[in-house]
Amino acid sequence: MIRTNKVALAAVVFLVFAFFLSCPAYAQFETRSNRSLATNESAIAAGDFNLDGKMDVAVAGNELYILLGNGDGTFQAPSSYFIPAYFIAVADFNGDGIPDLALSNDGNSVSVLLGKGDGTFQNAIITSTTASNTFMAVGDFNNDKKPDIVVIDYPYMSVLLGNGDGTFQPPIDSQSFVGANKLALGNFNNDGKLDVIATGSFFGSAEYGVFLGNGDGSLQPPVTTELPTPADWVTAADFNKDGHTDIAIGWYLATGLSVYLGRGDGTFGDGAFYDTTFEADQIVAYDLNGDGAIDLAVPTGKPVGLTVLWGNGDGTFRPAELFPTLHVGQAAVADLNGDGLPDFAFAVDPFVTTMLNTGSLRLFPTSPVGFTVQTINTASTPKKVMLQNIGTKPISITSVKSTGDFQVKDGCGPTLSPGSSCALRVTFLPKTSGNLRGEITLLDSASSKPQVVLLSGVSTALKVTPSQISFGNQKVGTTSQPQQIAVTNESSATVTITAIQTGGNDNNDFHQTNNCGSQLNAGASCNISVTFSPRKSGTRTGNVNFTLAGEPSPRYAVLVGTGT
Repeated sequence: MIRTNKVALAAVVFLVFAFFLSCPAYAQFETRSNRSLATNESAIAAGDFNLDGKMDVAVAGNELYILLGNGDGTFQAPSSYFIPAYFIAVADFNGDGIPDLALSNDGNSVSVLLGKGDGTFQNAIITSTTASNTFMAVGDFNNDKKPDIVVIDYPYMSVLLGNGDGTFQPPIDSQSFVGANKLALGNFNNDGKLDVIATGSFFGSAEYGVFLGNGDGSLQPPVTTELPTPADWVTAADFNKDGHTDIAIGWYLATGLSVYLGRGDGTFGDGAFYDTTFEADQIVAYDLNGDGAIDLAVPTGKPVGLTVLWGNGDGTFRPAELFPTLHVGQAAVADLNGDGLPDFAFAVDPFVTTMLNTGSLRLFPTSPVGFTVQTINTASTPKKVMLQNIGTKPISITSVKSTGDFQVKDGCGPTLSPGSSCALRVTFLPKTSGNLRGEITLLDSASSKPQVVLLSGVSTALKVTPSQISFGNQKVGTTSQPQQIAVTNESSATVTITAIQTGGNDNNDFHQTNNCGSQLNAGASCNISVTFSPRKSGTRTGNVNFTLAGEPSPRYAVLVGTGT
């Protein structure tokens, strides 16, 4: 193993985080779907498993899940295989034109499931590795146009040459370095042979190692370079269009990543640091906005969302931009709705979330628009959905529609000029109680497919008036005159009340009695009588809250008084 000098994490360029509208970029990502699975997931990959022209996803974890795509960023109900795995890759391992799956198992083996072309897979073909493998990738290491597999199975970096029928030759083991845990593939010395780069950390030390390929499946000993802090993910692509493969490394204990430009001889320049507000434990390198430059995308946990660094095409990147969503984890990039734009699917226990690329039409918020508890048959305060044209051509908007118990008012008109913004106003008007869902669908020239904004709202059958009672001043140790809260069942069905009680910071200073009973018939009303008995001087606060059986409870009534 050959070691080179330490590379400073410091910054040739230091870029600070920027939020919505901070920089021009002709792409944006909007949450489209969020599906819950039964068990833990840790990895995801995309492919057209049933050959219907719609992208599907495979999710690995305690089980393997296959989710067939509907062609709009949503998926059908999953099918599952009891095959635990931690990493997953898609390739055609037997040359029949049907996507297959490779899984890194929990142990000394990898599994390949050959696709049948209908969304199902044959029984796993298992190939042993020399040691327990912890990471996996697929590439052609001997230039025979048959996919091979490389795994980190410390103390080795091992290549399994594919036979072209879904089986593999015994592993070719090359010596690795201590702590290697993530890898990426590329032709780092421009000799036409696939190479490997790995990052690793061990007891406070960190390094990356370049394993040059010999073109026969074997790898040369790693040339390692010391890093200043523990590293996590590594990805490879040509960031500056010079024909040399570059790398980006995500830091385990620092909220960002560093970009190292390749020299074309298997070595790299000093790192340029970019802030991502959270540890970059996965980095996706892809041209996300169609400008010919590679961008970097990082799923981030605080705040939850997709952080994108838009590439300038010269090896530098613009300030990080966050697109919030519900859940993020390991990511797969694919065109999930058939509009020609790259989208994202994320796997994180126990959810699969998708974000669609809306092109030059920017929507805000990028996460679903949610409404808090609303009494049925009443209208909420409207919420805004902002639209902005971040492209260079006008965007025509031909249709704006809402579904479910939501109403949308179009304030945009038929055309949105470059750089201009407009607002849609959404109102929640529930007709039934429960956790309700809907969406806004836009037809516009920024995409060949409908653009969707997810909506959610919580509705309750009970109307509580007033929503706040003020008792004013009351001497400590005495009790106020009672004040009344009216409760009405606005629904057409009987509501079961399991509890009415006082709560809040000073709940013992407020007392309630009621005549509501355990059931309130449709259209019926009852009363709650509340008194204030301050135990201390100063402002005292509490509430009257409700618990209903089988449906959402109403917003609590706020109680305020001052002890004197």
